[in-house]
Amino acid sequence: MAVETYTIEVETKGTNHVVDLTPRVKEILQRAGIPSGIACLTLPGSTGVVTTIEYEPGVVKDLVEAMERTVPRNIPYHHDDTWGDGNGFSHVRSALFGASFSFPFLDRKPVLGTWQQIVFVECDNRPRKRRLVLQLVG
Repeated sequence: MAVETYTIEVETKGTNHVVDLTPRVKEILQRAGIPSGIACLTLPGSTGVVTTIEYEPGVVKDLVEAMERTVPRNIPYHHDDTWGDGNGFSHVRSALFGASFSFPFLDRKPVLGTWQQIVFVECDNRPRKRRLVLQLVG
Protein backbone atom coordinates (compact mmCIF):
# COMPACT_ATOMS: atom_id res chain seq x y z
CA MET A 1 0.00 0.00 0.00
CA ALA A 2 1.31 3.42 -0.96
CA VAL A 3 0.62 6.81 0.62
CA GLU A 4 1.16 10.16 -1.08
CA THR A 5 0.60 13.59 0.43
CA TYR A 6 -0.01 16.87 -1.40
CA THR A 7 -0.99 20.39 -0.39
CA ILE A 8 -3.49 22.77 -1.92
CA GLU A 9 -3.05 26.44 -1.11
CA VAL A 10 -6.02 28.80 -1.10
CA GLU A 11 -6.30 32.52 -0.39
CA THR A 12 -9.75 33.44 0.89
CA LYS A 13 -11.66 36.68 1.25
CA GLY A 14 -13.02 35.83 4.71
CA THR A 15 -16.35 34.59 6.02
CA ASN A 16 -18.48 32.62 3.55
CA HIS A 17 -15.97 32.63 0.70
CA VAL A 18 -16.59 29.33 -1.11
CA VAL A 19 -13.77 27.98 -3.30
CA ASP A 20 -14.13 25.12 -5.80
CA LEU A 21 -11.17 22.79 -5.20
CA THR A 22 -12.22 20.15 -7.74
CA PRO A 23 -9.90 21.28 -10.58
CA ARG A 24 -6.89 21.24 -8.25
CA VAL A 25 -7.81 17.83 -6.84
CA LYS A 26 -8.21 16.43 -10.37
CA GLU A 27 -4.84 17.89 -11.39
CA ILE A 28 -3.11 16.23 -8.44
CA LEU A 29 -4.77 12.87 -9.12
CA GLN A 30 -3.64 12.99 -12.77
CA ARG A 31 0.02 13.25 -11.77
CA ALA A 32 -0.11 11.05 -8.66
CA GLY A 33 1.75 7.77 -8.55
CA ILE A 34 -1.30 5.98 -7.17
CA PRO A 35 -3.97 5.34 -9.84
CA SER A 36 -6.82 4.23 -7.55
CA GLY A 37 -7.59 4.30 -3.84
CA ILE A 38 -9.02 6.52 -1.16
CA ALA A 39 -8.31 10.24 -0.77
CA CYS A 40 -8.82 12.48 2.21
CA LEU A 41 -8.78 16.26 1.88
CA THR A 42 -8.47 18.06 5.19
CA LEU A 43 -7.96 21.53 6.60
CA PRO A 44 -5.46 21.53 9.46
CA GLY A 45 -7.43 24.20 11.29
CA SER A 46 -10.66 24.80 13.15
CA THR A 47 -12.34 27.63 11.23
CA GLY A 48 -13.07 26.19 7.79
CA VAL A 49 -15.21 23.57 6.09
CA VAL A 50 -14.39 20.99 3.41
CA THR A 51 -17.49 19.49 1.77
CA THR A 52 -19.19 18.84 -1.55
CA ILE A 53 -21.88 20.79 -3.32
CA GLU A 54 -23.00 21.65 -6.82
CA TYR A 55 -20.77 24.65 -7.35
CA GLU A 56 -23.20 27.05 -8.98
CA PRO A 57 -24.14 30.52 -7.69
CA GLY A 58 -27.64 29.62 -6.45
CA VAL A 59 -26.61 26.58 -4.42
CA VAL A 60 -23.50 28.34 -3.11
CA LYS A 61 -25.74 31.16 -1.87
CA ASP A 62 -28.16 28.60 -0.37
CA LEU A 63 -25.27 26.95 1.50
CA VAL A 64 -24.00 30.26 2.87
CA GLU A 65 -27.51 31.27 3.97
CA ALA A 66 -28.05 27.85 5.61
CA MET A 67 -24.80 28.27 7.54
CA GLU A 68 -25.90 31.75 8.65
CA ARG A 69 -29.26 30.37 9.86
CA THR A 70 -27.69 27.37 11.59
CA VAL A 71 -24.76 29.17 13.23
CA PRO A 72 -25.38 32.94 13.06
CA ARG A 73 -22.53 35.41 13.37
CA ASN A 74 -24.50 37.98 15.35
CA ILE A 75 -25.05 36.08 18.62
CA PRO A 76 -22.70 35.80 21.61
CA TYR A 77 -20.15 32.97 21.71
CA HIS A 78 -18.14 32.01 24.79
CA HIS A 79 -15.04 31.66 22.63
CA ASP A 80 -15.25 35.39 21.89
CA ASP A 81 -15.37 36.12 25.63
CA THR A 82 -12.19 34.08 26.07
CA TRP A 83 -10.17 35.30 23.07
CA GLY A 84 -11.89 38.50 21.93
CA ASP A 85 -11.37 37.68 18.27
CA GLY A 86 -15.03 37.55 17.24
CA ASN A 87 -14.76 34.24 15.41
CA GLY A 88 -16.54 31.91 17.81
CA PHE A 89 -19.14 31.22 15.13
CA SER A 90 -16.44 30.06 12.71
CA HIS A 91 -15.20 27.38 15.12
CA VAL A 92 -18.73 26.08 15.65
CA ARG A 93 -19.43 26.02 11.89
CA SER A 94 -16.27 24.07 11.23
CA ALA A 95 -17.08 21.57 13.98
CA LEU A 96 -20.65 21.04 12.73
CA PHE A 97 -20.02 20.96 8.98
CA GLY A 98 -16.60 19.28 9.06
CA ALA A 99 -13.05 20.17 8.09
CA SER A 100 -12.34 17.10 5.93
CA PHE A 101 -13.83 15.04 3.12
CA SER A 102 -12.86 11.53 2.04
CA PHE A 103 -13.63 10.03 -1.35
CA PRO A 104 -12.54 7.17 -3.60
CA PHE A 105 -10.63 7.74 -6.81
CA LEU A 106 -10.38 5.41 -9.80
CA ASP A 107 -8.10 5.67 -12.82
CA ARG A 108 -6.74 8.97 -11.48
CA LYS A 109 -10.21 10.56 -11.25
CA PRO A 110 -12.27 11.39 -8.16
CA VAL A 111 -15.48 9.40 -7.85
CA LEU A 112 -18.00 12.25 -7.73
CA GLY A 113 -21.52 12.72 -9.00
CA THR A 114 -22.18 14.70 -12.16
CA TRP A 115 -23.10 17.86 -10.23
CA GLN A 116 -20.80 17.30 -7.24
CA GLN A 117 -17.72 19.43 -6.62
CA ILE A 118 -15.33 19.51 -3.67
CA VAL A 119 -15.33 22.92 -2.00
CA PHE A 120 -13.66 24.80 0.82
CA VAL A 121 -15.79 27.25 2.81
CA GLU A 122 -13.95 29.94 4.74
CA CYS A 123 -15.64 30.41 8.10
CA ASP A 124 -13.12 32.72 9.73
CA ASN A 125 -13.96 36.42 10.01
CA ARG A 126 -10.95 37.60 8.01
CA PRO A 127 -9.09 36.71 4.80
CA ARG A 128 -6.81 33.72 5.24
CA LYS A 129 -4.06 31.86 3.45
CA ARG A 130 -5.00 28.20 3.79
CA ARG A 131 -2.95 25.09 3.18
CA LEU A 132 -5.14 22.02 2.83
CA VAL A 133 -3.69 18.51 2.83
CA LEU A 134 -4.73 15.88 0.30
CA GLN A 135 -3.58 12.39 1.23
CA LEU A 136 -3.92 9.45 -1.15
CA VAL A 137 -3.85 5.82 -0.05
CA GLY A 138 -3.88 2.96 -2.54
